[in-house]
Amino acid sequence: MRSMVMAQSIRNASEPWTEDDLAELAELAVGNIPPCVIGLRLGRPEAAVRAKAAEVGITLQPDYRPPYGT
Repeated sequence: MRSMVMAQSIRNASEPWTEDDLAELAELAVGNIPPCVIGLRLGRPEAAVRAKAAEVGITLQPDYRPPYGT
């Protein structure tokens, strides 16, 4: 089962980022969703999420902050 989750989490790893992907990244970041969860939602590795967020100027909250706007 673990390998299935891992495969799903990187389903878009080699695909270009779309405008919809960037909009969802921004929305999830504003909601204080952890980068690892954003990666799962977008089907991209956490490192790719962090890199794209930095590239486009989206601030990701530190890992130690409570998630989901709490």
